[in-house]
Amino acid sequence: MAKLPTCVDATLDLLKTGNYIADRSLATALYLSLSLKKPLFLEGEAGVGKTEIAKVLSKTLNRQLIRLQCYEGLDVSSAVYEWNYARQMLEIRLQEASSASRDTTELTRTIFKEDFLIERPLLQAMRGPKDCAPPILLIDELDRADEPFEAYLLEILSDFQVTIPELGTIKSSSPPIVIITSNRTREVHDALKRRCFYHWVDYPNASRELDIISVKASKASLELSAQIVGFVQKLRSGNLFKAPGVAETIDWAHALTQLDCVSLNSNIIDDTVGALLKYQDDIQKIRGSEAGKLLEEVRAELSTPGEIE
Repeated sequence: MAKLPTCVDATLDLLKTGNYIADRSLATALYLSLSLKKPLFLEGEAGVGKTEIAKVLSKTLNRQLIRLQCYEGLDVSSAVYEWNYARQMLEIRLQEASSASRDTTELTRTIFKEDFLIERPLLQAMRGPKDCAPPILLIDELDRADEPFEAYLLEILSDFQVTIPELGTIKSSSPPIVIITSNRTREVHDALKRRCFYHWVDYPNASRELDIISVKASKASLELSAQIVGFVQKLRSGNLFKAPGVAETIDWAHALTQLDCVSLNSNIIDDTVGALLKYQDDIQKIRGSEAGKLLEEVRAELSTPGEIE
């Protein structure tokens, strides 16, 4: 089991070991979150690498990753715990059929014990694996969950404990490392953010995105990688409904290398732009002359030394 990083530089190195190219501000936020034992709240556009942080930590620190994918309608029974009603009913029937005491109080104690408890991600993370380091708890896309569930998280994030009415309070002896992500489809309440170390994950600049491509899509030539990054950076500065994230840049690089492409041209952009853009209006806006115009701008900039920074 790897030790937690002891400084910001060590955090950068840890992420790099997991093939994650982070900027210093993100590494600083992560280091402070780990050292202060506070959840890390990562907010930003989809595809900028928020979820990947938890996966990389799980890999580099050799810890279990427990993921709670949020969605509308998520409730306690899906996220924290629920009782195994089928087993409870079977136990009731067995006791009714046997000569065992049918005392209601005794029966209640019998069926509401841990043998009948089904642990969901949050409770699993609070308890953690036996004889192992605390896990990584990823609460992904919290903004997709309803506000009442968000409020329920306050106890967990404040005291790392879960209250089960029939059993009492279960407190974590070794709290998990918590990573929370949000795509900001709605505002998450300040009360929850105050319990976390907050960081906005922005799109990378051209230089860092080129480094990311060299790691994540290493088969792409340097010329193609530079053109890909330059083109994507141009798209992000344009008026699109949904700008491509880093994940889309990597997907496009893989698609182009699969087609044995060594350099961008208008035709190949038109044929593969669906790897970058996910809305038809955006695709129609870029295809054809607009793609050619952007590509010419990219080529002109790349011909100028030091243009990618």
